[in-house]
Amino acid sequence: MLRFVFASLTPVVLIVAACLVGGVWPALALAYMTVFVALADRLGPEALPEIEGGERAANRLSVALGFAHMLLLPLGVRAIAAGPVLGPAGAVATGLALGLFLGQVSHPNAHELIHRSSRGLRRLGVAVYVTLLFGHHASAHPKVHHVHVATERDPNSAYLGEGIYRFFLRAWVGSFRAGLRAETAARARRAGGARGLHPYVIYLGGAAVTLALAGVLAGGPGVAVLLALCAYAQAQLLLADYVQHYGLRRGVGADGRIAPAGAQHSWNAPQWYSSALMLNAPRHSDHHQNPGRAFPALRLDPERMPILPRSMPVMAVIALVPPLWRRVMDRRARGWADGKAPPGR
Repeated sequence: MLRFVFASLTPVVLIVAACLVGGVWPALALAYMTVFVALADRLGPEALPEIEGGERAANRLSVALGFAHMLLLPLGVRAIAAGPVLGPAGAVATGLALGLFLGQVSHPNAHELIHRSSRGLRRLGVAVYVTLLFGHHASAHPKVHHVHVATERDPNSAYLGEGIYRFFLRAWVGSFRAGLRAETAARARRAGGARGLHPYVIYLGGAAVTLALAGVLAGGPGVAVLLALCAYAQAQLLLADYVQHYGLRRGVGADGRIAPAGAQHSWNAPQWYSSALMLNAPRHSDHHQNPGRAFPALRLDPERMPILPRSMPVMAVIALVPPLWRRVMDRRARGWADGKAPPGR
């Protein structure tokens, strides 16, 4: 667990120092989220060991990261938009480092929290997504993506040949609408009628409050910084969905029924440090098979699971260049079309 703790909490310290002190700290924070993680992946062990019985420690770390998010976001907005210690270069470096943290630590952590059985933990995960102006993900992810993954009914499963820029808009709008339909249908089915506010009222109302608070903290520039940070974080979230399911589709039987989702319907990555930073989010197949399993215990089986040729962050960068992405990934995705590992992958 110390690997998860060190990897995910170190950027919190660096970004806080960048916001409060400036100087060399913005560059150090950005270097950690980029160069250091990439080098650690290459120089360290291939994969993290599985940790059984670590759910309590995992929950404690998730709570710490959730509250760290609630500190870092307003601190970063204020420092970047109106703080006295950051010059233009420091503001850009701090914004990039904070945006990477929001997309690669806060999002995986919120994703963990919304899958927990505790109502308090789930609400903390929802709060993180709401402050990222992406609250609908707390509904669309479990109620749509997990149900329809690797089918045409899941807007967050990219089809073979689909470019990332087309996927961005389709996935954002599609998941918002699909999550709304799923939540509305669930409320209609609930015995005794729906109680309380519709979740989408909370998501949209919370987003409005978040924007208003950014305005109170730093005026119009604060709102602009918040929007930029959230757009950056959301792009990384959608990139993760794109990379983790690209080109993988569940088969259709002779009776027209869609085959069950299996380990072969998600891409995975074994690199140890980026996995620790992202709370094992790259072990995506096991998460889909066992959504309630705490992140330290997620398993990796290269014989049954599609494996990406590089770490998740590197593959996300490659995805931004569609011709290169298709050259790297299309052959591999076609090889998994029958649910078996392609030869020589």
